[in-house]
Amino acid sequence: MKKISIFGYGVTTKPIVKFLAKQDQKCVIFDDKFSEQSYDEFGNLLLPSACFRPENSELEILSPGIPPYHPLILKAKNPISEYDYFYSLFDKDYSPLTVWISGTNGKTTTTEMLTLLLQNHRARSGGNIGTPLGELFMNKDSLWVLESSSFSIHYTQKAYPKLYLLLPVREDHISWHGSFEAYMRDKLKPLKLMDSEGYAIIPKELSQAQEVKDYKGTIIFYEDSQSLAKELGIQIKDIEFSEPFLLDGLLALCASKVLFGIADVKTLNTFKIGKHRIEEFLDMNSRLWVDDSKGTNVDATLEAIKRYKNKKIFLILGGDDKGADQRPIFELIKSFDIEVFGIGSNEEKLFDLSKEYGVKMHMCGHLKNAIDNIKQALKIDNVALLSPAAASLDQFSSYKQRGELFKQYVLEDNLQDNKEL
Repeated sequence: MKKISIFGYGVTTKPIVKFLAKQDQKCVIFDDKFSEQSYDEFGNLLLPSACFRPENSELEILSPGIPPYHPLILKAKNPISEYDYFYSLFDKDYSPLTVWISGTNGKTTTTEMLTLLLQNHRARSGGNIGTPLGELFMNKDSLWVLESSSFSIHYTQKAYPKLYLLLPVREDHISWHGSFEAYMRDKLKPLKLMDSEGYAIIPKELSQAQEVKDYKGTIIFYEDSQSLAKELGIQIKDIEFSEPFLLDGLLALCASKVLFGIADVKTLNTFKIGKHRIEEFLDMNSRLWVDDSKGTNVDATLEAIKRYKNKKIFLILGGDDKGADQRPIFELIKSFDIEVFGIGSNEEKLFDLSKEYGVKMHMCGHLKNAIDNIKQALKIDNVALLSPAAASLDQFSSYKQRGELFKQYVLEDNLQDNKEL
């Protein structure tokens, strides 16, 4: 039996451990959160990260969230990604068609849209969302549509998709990758692993990248929604989504057409946008609030702002910006009617930028304070927008919790009124 180590015990690796247990394969699991030796429900040894000894391990399967400078990664001799592990199990009896979807924003929506379009081909989504790869493998699903993060791709050395769909790439996760250039290299890395029978859908602005030039498969370049619609022979007016979801939908249609020759607009129009991504709701005074808690980077926030540029915007910004430059936000909003309400660990940085660009900003510290301040000023024709351009873990357990609390704090007056009635 092979000596397998698991690095990190979280959302990605727990299903792998469960899969290994079904194969009667033991493993040793290392995580920074473990302070002493213990055992999991399958009898696997749980140890603090500092206890890892490379001589006692033949294979290390990594949680993608562990950065490349972590001591565990630096010690590992045979590290592989979740993708590499499960792809190594494919054989002549089972080798599913696979699609990887990556980019900075829109990955989840595009993955879910494509899975809907390909439901008749037994498509299931996985990777960052949906079904764990171990379950996809056990179920013998014939088509894997995988939302693929730059973290997972970074650690992947052998696995590759039949179709790689790359959404626009903007600055993000700089503290993890070390630089935007390194982040971009990981986003383009699948092209280096793919064979000549593969397909790629790539932003035209990346056409001169070396990885793109060297790619031997078939590439479809796109510039924007209009260029994609023209490529597909589709009228944009027939699609019931506006930006940024319009581009996501057209990319899903393009992938469907590449794989099976069908771009089913009618089915696409049945798709429902997920929570916390430009999710609109009204308070008790019929004022518009927008939960864009999933706007965790600058580009996502820019798109959200543009959507409401004709209104006065009360914008909640801040959190863990992962080392990204926030200047593009202030470059955009300096000419709009926008007030910023700062929260989170980068609030001081945002305040300095607000002074530099002459943008009115209120330092609120926490989400509840920001909402209470906005409630005092928000008018019926304004919009209150939570689009933080930052990750949530400095103050919340996830972007989902941040979004749920946002809505709760906004609507608590409604709840109080209902109780009094």
